[in-house]
Amino acid sequence: MSNDDFIVTPKEDKSVTITIRIDKAIQEQLDELSKQSNRSRNELINMALSYALKNLKFIDSTNKN
Repeated sequence: MSNDDFIVTPKEDKSVTITIRIDKAIQEQLDELSKQSNRSRNELINMALSYALKNLKFIDSTNKN
């Protein structure tokens, strides 16, 4: 290999495509925030889901202890 070689390696895709249904009001809020922040709806949804999962407190109502 020389310094002039253009090296291409396989892309490591860590994302998956899913389909969800959301309330129209939430979509409208996401669209407005997307315009204000110059971020895509997808990016905002990923940020929100990541935050929610990191800060989630699960309460198991089936555990009677």
